[in-house]
Amino acid sequence: MRLTKYTHACVRLEHDGRVLVVDPGVWSEPRALAGAEAVLVTHEHTDHVDVLRLAGLGVPVYAPEGARLPDLAPLPVTRVRAGQRFTVAGFPVTAVGGRHAPIHDGQPDCANLGYLIGDGLYHPGDALHVPDEPVRTLLVPGQASWMRMGEAIAFARAVGARHAHTIHDAQVNERGLASVTGWLAETVPGYRHLAPGETA
Repeated sequence: MRLTKYTHACVRLEHDGRVLVVDPGVWSEPRALAGAEAVLVTHEHTDHVDVLRLAGLGVPVYAPEGARLPDLAPLPVTRVRAGQRFTVAGFPVTAVGGRHAPIHDGQPDCANLGYLIGDGLYHPGDALHVPDEPVRTLLVPGQASWMRMGEAIAFARAVGARHAHTIHDAQVNERGLASVTGWLAETVPGYRHLAPGETA
């Protein structure tokens, strides 16, 4: 499976000529969706889902039960629950987790699913849920208003993946990104930063 990271939380997965995209938000590049057969959405926030772009694309979208995505009403949206296993664009997927990490006082409290995809790639969305199944490649949030750096490191260590790459990093400047990637490289075995457009 070929993974290409795009800006913020968006990743493009390719295998045997098939394409699946996860979390194409408003900051991600439109080219991430070129040839996509389907899209997985972890939750309803615009940095993870650009509903107007997806409505124009017209491919099947998989999103958590309870996610508020009214602008996608004309599309074939499949609602997914934690624990559900399904195949999309030829990729086996298991949905895990259930809720967005709280920012403060329990807010925002929306549905959030992480996805275990293929042979062990894990995209957690906006949560630090550690799945019960083995993870081979972890996409670890690098910065968020709901997270401290120590939590990201502890999460990555708890998951124990062989490989780890940063997502959720579009809100930090170059100095901040250097700090985030430096800490992860120093503390998380198998970590490698991918810039938008780079593949692993």
